[in-house]
Amino acid sequence: MDIEAFLRGRGGGARTLDLRRFGYSRTVVDKELAAGRIVRVRRGVYSLPRGGGALGLALRHNALLTCLSAAPTYSLWTLQDPEVVHLSPGHKKTVPGTVSHGRLLHPVHPWLPVAGLADVLIHALHCLPVVESLAMVQSAAQRGDVTVEFLRQKLPGNRNARARLMLDYVIPRADSILEVLANYHFRRANLHLRRHVELRGVGEVDFLIEDCLVVETDGATHLEPQQVKKDRSRNNATVIGGRLCLRFSYADVVHQPERMVAQVLAVLEQSRRGAFSAR
Repeated sequence: MDIEAFLRGRGGGARTLDLRRFGYSRTVVDKELAAGRIVRVRRGVYSLPRGGGALGLALRHNALLTCLSAAPTYSLWTLQDPEVVHLSPGHKKTVPGTVSHGRLLHPVHPWLPVAGLADVLIHALHCLPVVESLAMVQSAAQRGDVTVEFLRQKLPGNRNARARLMLDYVIPRADSILEVLANYHFRRANLHLRRHVELRGVGEVDFLIEDCLVVETDGATHLEPQQVKKDRSRNNATVIGGRLCLRFSYADVVHQPERMVAQVLAVLEQSRRGAFSAR
């Protein structure tokens, strides 16, 4: 493997020790530097000419990526790309233009300049909006990479009360980030719901609310023609089976959750009043 491919596989940058460990001698490194295929960003740190992005920034400042900036490394669900880099600089000063996080308490990534998963999630719970941090924790927990109880034990005392509260919204299984967020908003509205309910003639539905309203959360795949046809059939089967059905898209769940909840509440209220009863 040439050194450029090696650096790309490491996020764009690496330390001298890593290069030596994988067989890239000083002669090879000097030759690549002279050819302009790699650059020295500081003593003992090399990257691709474009600088290696956030990972390159961490290497240049001898810091570690954490919080939202570390999410891609661990394949965690996120709602957006970070507008600024989140770093844990240790005892050093904050790197200008970045969000600085505190010291690390757990083993770091084995070869990338990235904090360990536990610290990444703890930082996210303290730093990010509720839904963003919840999505990251949910994806890690349901894969079995970390347990909610482990994180809860790492968040003692009053100052961690908000972070611990967020852990109550992690669910055993979610097929998409939309389910995580919808579940959070429905529970905040004190709705009685069940998840992943199997209905005769319909199949498994995302949510069954108050035992009368099916709610489905539709990601991008639901726009594909074959899936649209399947969803229409499921909707018809839901109504034939005696229940109502609402479907919400990514934009509804992520950008307009208050309107989504309001529509669910409106349907439930009309159902209680008998608006959908046969006349």
